[in-house]
Formats: sequence, structure tokens, C-alpha cells
Amino acid sequence: MSGFTLPVDLGEDLPPRAGDAPSGRVAVVDIGSNSVRLVVFSALARSPHTIHNEKTICSIGRELGTTGLLYKDGVELALEALRRYRHLTDRLDVRVREAVATAAARDALNGAEFVRRAESAWGGPIRILTGPEEARLAGEGVLASMPDADGLVADLGGGSLDMVTVRGGRTAEACSLPFGPLRLADMSRGDLDRTRKLVDDELEHWEPMSGQGGKTLYLVGGIWRSVARVDMLREQYPLHMLQQYTMPSWRALELCAVLSKQGKKSLELLEVVSKRRVELLPYGAIVLQRLLTFARFKDVIVSANGVREGIVFAKLPPAERAKDPLIDFAGLENARVARTPAHAMELFAWAAPLFSDENAYYRRLRLAACLLSDLGWRRHPDHRTHGTYEDVLNMPYGGADHRARAFIAAATYHRYAGDQDIPPDLRLKGMLDKPEERRALRIGLAARLAFDLSASAAGELSHYRLRLTPSKVILEVPKRRSAIADDAVGKRMGALGAAFDRNAEIQVISG
Repeated sequence: MSGFTLPVDLGEDLPPRAGDAPSGRVAVVDIGSNSVRLVVFSALARSPHTIHNEKTICSIGRELGTTGLLYKDGVELALEALRRYRHLTDRLDVRVREAVATAAARDALNGAEFVRRAESAWGGPIRILTGPEEARLAGEGVLASMPDADGLVADLGGGSLDMVTVRGGRTAEACSLPFGPLRLADMSRGDLDRTRKLVDDELEHWEPMSGQGGKTLYLVGGIWRSVARVDMLREQYPLHMLQQYTMPSWRALELCAVLSKQGKKSLELLEVVSKRRVELLPYGAIVLQRLLTFARFKDVIVSANGVREGIVFAKLPPAERAKDPLIDFAGLENARVARTPAHAMELFAWAAPLFSDENAYYRRLRLAACLLSDLGWRRHPDHRTHGTYEDVLNMPYGGADHRARAFIAAATYHRYAGDQDIPPDLRLKGMLDKPEERRALRIGLAARLAFDLSASAAGELSHYRLRLTPSKVILEVPKRRSAIADDAVGKRMGALGAAFDRNAEIQVISG
């Protein structure tokens, strides 16, 4: 991956300690055409936790296409929500407050009046984003979790489609087109053929679209997440996570063709789609279909991040932005949860002689697995293995596609379960190939041995040396510490040797 800094030594680039994270909670309010949302982040940092997240469906842009005005009942709902959000953020001791309004507020004839009332309800300024500003912030949100994104970010809100090109960790050309599902439904009066024409008439005028062939389309927005849920259902996909869910463009096109022709009653049978999105799903499918038709994208990737995360990411200093999102998150979790946080990096260095063949991709995943290797120590032993595996698989970190998640989780599973196979109810069928499964097993077994030797105490692993020869995995133990090499350690070594197709040997050396 590119676009961030990966630690390459064990000195100044160590993952941050718990006290290194910036302090002060950050609240972001996003007033969209369909919903008003509040997200409270733990800090203005590379990997903040979400303290609180809620939204209110207001549909202030419901009638905008035909009346030019905001939907009256929706305005009152939005103001009520903002008063609630003000109360909540006061109680949550928020230090930084950001509020933005998007397509409906900027396009409506009474948008400025609404924003004045909204500022009174919220108790602070509200910034009306231009279309390109909204697109770039959505792009920043995607880059926060996928720094190597290369292609087009398309954020489909209720009232607009905001697009920006991304490459090399930066956003570039941006535009906003006036056809979110709410507005399309209003302007077309339910005529889907007219909807297609409205979309095509706008898309053909944006020149950067023609240069996206072979690249990736990154989808932001609730309607498109619903499309992805339907695809997951059809494919019987083993991991129920939308962040970085990937569809080949041909399959996305095929699905959009089906969804755009379905009636409301048929769509209501899809339990994976929320009832409030069913009516608008065909319009979102049509927009996606037309995008994929205009530019020959290689694939489609879903982003759970968008404008709100982009607002936080855009405020970070360059050094913070450059951090690897996966390693930063894992480092913070290690600092927060592990018995001895320093042990993780010692483990990473200690096991390195076993993995001299690894490339940068697998080295990075091994580092993440080491940082998360002591995550489950507080769990009841009966639930430690499965619970920790599922935690690691589903944590809200960026910088890892589903294959990478499966790899890190598998390594963590074997750190606790040893060489036992991952059971069928947990196994992500088809996610990893056999060599990757074997590599994850080796990482987990090395960690399992390390914890038996050290009990996670800092500095202990440096007394024992691992070596890999053509026929053996060797553990060198100083004579004065020979008591550590009990039967349990012998069994751990035997499993580790077998995973490398070698004999295991414990050598007692002078010292």
C-alpha cells in the first residue's frame, strides 16, 4: 500500500502509547437532504474511536426538485434533532464542534433561512458546503481508511452525486451533480426511464469520467451500501462487513439492472435493505449503473467512511495523516488492552528469523497480528479463542481489505488455539489460499510460543533466540534459564516446527 508511513525499525517509529493520542472529543453534524446525523469521535487523531453515532431521517430535500423549497415537515424534524444533538454534545464534553449542510440547504430557495434557524438550534455555526467541497471531504473520508485509493470517489446523498478523483493519497478534480435519489424520485415522478436520461445528460459533461477506465469506483452513501448488502446476500459472502467490500464491475452492473426494475413489493422482501431505503433503492441502482456504463471501472469498493470522517481527517497535520491506519489502530489497541504493550514489538522482532522470505505486504500484516496478539487475555478461557478471532476480524480499522482482515484474524486464532483448524462456523471459506493459511498459522504458533516463554513480560524474549535452518526450527535457551523449557514449551516448539515442515529442537547454550 502507499500513502502512509509504515514503521521499518523498532526505534522512533514504534506505534503510539496510550498517552500519545490527541485529547478532546470531536463532534460532527452532517445535515443532508435525507438525514441529519451526529457523530462524536474520541479525538482529532488518525484512528479515533466513535463515541456516539445517531441519525434522524428528516428528508428536508423531498420536494426540492419540483418546488425549489425544503420540505416543511422535514425542516421541523431537523431542528428538533439539532436541539437534541446540542444537548448530547454538551453532556459528552465535546471540545471541537463541526457542523455542515449539504445539497438541500445549498440549493433550496429557503436554504439560508433554514441554516439560520439550524444554527440557533445547534448552538454554533453551520458551514454550507459547495458541491466540490462536499465531494473532496467524501474523498478525504475514503483516503482515511484506504490511503492507496486510486480512482473515483462517488458520494450519493439524498440530493446530489458528489464525485472526486483520488490518487497518491490526495483528492483532485471534483464536481457535484443534482441527482440524489430523493431529488430524482421527485423530478422524474417515478418514471425510471426519465431518471436514466436525467442522469446521462449530466454525466456526459464531466470530462474526468472518461479517464477512469481500469480504475476503482469507491462508493459512499447509504443507498449504495444497501446495494452492496443485496450483493452479499446473493453471493452468500462469508464476512458481513461493508467497509472495503468489493464487487467486480460486471457483477455490480448486473445487480443494478435487476434492482432498477424491481417494484416496491419485491424490494420489501429483501430483509437486508432497511424499509426507509426500499423506495429509493432503484434510483441509487440506476445512478450506479450509469456510472459504470460511462467509465469502464475495474471494480467497485464500498466505503463506510464519508464526509464526516473526511472532516476529521482533513484537519490532521501531515505527520498524523501519513500514519498507516491499520498499524496505528493496532498500536493504540495494544497500548490500551495488552498486559505489557512493549511485548508486541519485541515479539515482532524476535520471530523475524522465521519469516525472512516475507515481503512488505505480509510483514505489515504480521506486525498488526503481533500488536493484537494479547487482545483476549481478559476473556474467559472458554471464549478466548473464538471471541478474540471475531473481535480482530470485525474491528473498525482501516488500511485492510477483507483478505487482510481474514489473515490477521487467522493468525490471532492460532495464537490462542495452536494448530487446531479454524472451525467451519468461523472459517471464511475462499478468503485465503492455502499458502496464506499456512503463513497465518506460523505467525500464530510463533506468538503462542513467545507468550509461553515470556508470560508477556517485557524484555524476556531477548534471552531466547529462534533460528530456522533447512531442516530444523531451533530455540536457543541459556543454561541458567533452562527451567523455562518445560513440556508445554516443547509441545509449542513441536507444533511450530511442523508448521514449517521441519523438526523442532531446543538447544541449551552457555550463559
